[in-house]
Amino acid sequence: MRKYGIFILILLLNAKYLRAQNCTVQGQTPASAILVCGSTSFGQASILACGSNIVPIACPNGGNYVCTEAYWYKLACYSSGTMGFVITPNNLNDNFDWQLFDKTARNPVDVFTDPSMFVACNWSSDPGETGASVDGISPMVCSGFGEPLFSQMPDLLAGHEYLLMVNNHDQSQGGFQVLINDGTAGISEGIPKLLNARSSCDGTKVFVLLNKPIHCNSLAANGTDFTINGGVTISSATALSCIPESGTDSVMLSLAGPLPSGNYILTIQNGTDGNTLLDFCGRDIPPNDQVSFVVSPFQPTPMDSITSPGCSPKTLQLVFRRPIQCNSIAANGTDFTITGPQPVTISSVTTDCNTGTNPVSTTSVINLQLSSILSVSGVYQIHLATGSDGNTIIDECGRMTTPGSSLSFTVKGTVSASFNYNTKTSCKIDTLSFLHDGLGGVTTWNWLFDNTITSNLQNPVKIFPAAGQHHVRLIVSNDACNDTSTITIKLDNAVKAGFEIPAVICPGDTLHFVNKSTGNIDTWLWSFGDGNSSNQQTPFGFRYPINGKETFYTVRLIAFNIPLNCRDTVLHSIKALGNCYIAVPSAFTPNGDGLNDWLYPLNALKADDLHFMVYNRLGQLVFETKDWTHRWDGKINGILQQTGIYAWILSYSEQDTGKKVFLKGTTLLMR
Repeated sequence: MRKYGIFILILLLNAKYLRAQNCTVQGQTPASAILVCGSTSFGQASILACGSNIVPIACPNGGNYVCTEAYWYKLACYSSGTMGFVITPNNLNDNFDWQLFDKTARNPVDVFTDPSMFVACNWSSDPGETGASVDGISPMVCSGFGEPLFSQMPDLLAGHEYLLMVNNHDQSQGGFQVLINDGTAGISEGIPKLLNARSSCDGTKVFVLLNKPIHCNSLAANGTDFTINGGVTISSATALSCIPESGTDSVMLSLAGPLPSGNYILTIQNGTDGNTLLDFCGRDIPPNDQVSFVVSPFQPTPMDSITSPGCSPKTLQLVFRRPIQCNSIAANGTDFTITGPQPVTISSVTTDCNTGTNPVSTTSVINLQLSSILSVSGVYQIHLATGSDGNTIIDECGRMTTPGSSLSFTVKGTVSASFNYNTKTSCKIDTLSFLHDGLGGVTTWNWLFDNTITSNLQNPVKIFPAAGQHHVRLIVSNDACNDTSTITIKLDNAVKAGFEIPAVICPGDTLHFVNKSTGNIDTWLWSFGDGNSSNQQTPFGFRYPINGKETFYTVRLIAFNIPLNCRDTVLHSIKALGNCYIAVPSAFTPNGDGLNDWLYPLNALKADDLHFMVYNRLGQLVFETKDWTHRWDGKINGILQQTGIYAWILSYSEQDTGKKVFLKGTTLLMR
């Protein structure tokens, strides 16, 4: 039965996944993520549920992290730095989660299977605003009540593309707003531009590739958005594979006649529709933007370039100037081999030949899936070989690329932000020298001390007070990989003397000391005020001499750190009673002269559960206390009473024996 249960669970999860992939509203899936145009605020009025997916995250508490009501946003980084943002639920009682992924050169749907795409997240179980800020201490906040709602600001790399998932954990379909309000990274999709151009096999068409999608209806169908030098006449322009909600990045220009061999320049201009081409942020390609292309005699299409491999890649993306016939590509990857510092094999290839609803016969991009990640930095080469299908690769014109051609690329391995520090101590300040090894080709260091002071040095020096707790964070990058390390440093070498003693003791009592001193103390000097002293850390068994009278002593402690030549002194007074015989005076004179001004149980230092009450001659309670040091000043409601006899009752338990004592008597109030 357990196997059947697991099988059913898998079916249910797959059903949820399929439902998620069939969501038609833009932003409901990673593939249809909504473009962030560099503006600082975006969001949704409400959320339409369309299924659930497990999101991989290496939280120590385990468990599945599931996005249930999520919207996805895509953004690009054009200058490296940090990104701070706030997600505000429309209903502040809603609990929102978020996670950021690096989708550079990746299929967006890989976010559900590949944990290496993780950048930062916050899955706190508490409702309210969430996001990333300078107050965050970790880029990963896992589920649980009481977890911080704000994570550490993620570090973005220039040239990388990112996906931000915002998920309503409560499944209330409540909306939200996102405000990008902090950080140093430049976030935008960039200005649209011409990327490259190529001619068709017969020279009657020119295919133009853009650096980003544009609105199809911004293209002038008569081709007047473009000119080609040499008197070439463009008869029409067509947007290829246009999807209304996501546009196209490819345009086909039809020419009045075939192009002869030679070098050409394609220039964009404002067409008869009054613009060049507009992206989804409303920005147009700058007029006079140009790309050059070559119409050459019959020759095979070489590997043109490789997309930046990023950090420890497991997928490499090859780009070709002329499309390759899909059926000439060996699916097992045997058309290619890789050599370099780390042995690696190609397990398979993926293309866009059979993706989407309209399979194509050619492709300009081939993704090589590697058997393992490339974690060793260095220069690698991709070599073209005759695959198991009996050929290398064949372009759209039927020309096969010669085996043996190669393409070099550089991999930058992972980096570690772990660091050490040395401490030079003194009485008041500590000088900390921070050390990072720089391994892995690290090029940038970003230090943060207590969220306020930063340094970009590899090995900075920071001065702190000699006592206190400090948070230090380091972010390192080699322009491909980055890492973050945070530690808490507790400094306690400042010498601070402190102790506690009772304020009053009885004759013959052993004095008990509580040493409250802090810091790196190696020497103690006590003076008890009666000529005696001690060099113990906490003296034990000390007693003052019994002299039969009340005596005040001043106790002094000097704490030393001899090597640092540091010292600190503290003084406390103590009263030693002449006796601890508990008695109530037979008379008192509350006239303010400082002599016998109060009525209270004398010397009741060792009386537990004490209760003292005073009555006037009418039997009225005029004073009551359970604290023997709380004394009657002979007044009622602030009015001094007349001379006369007052009765009292005293009860208590002897501290040493536990014996209960009950006493009563009278006292004369004299004015």
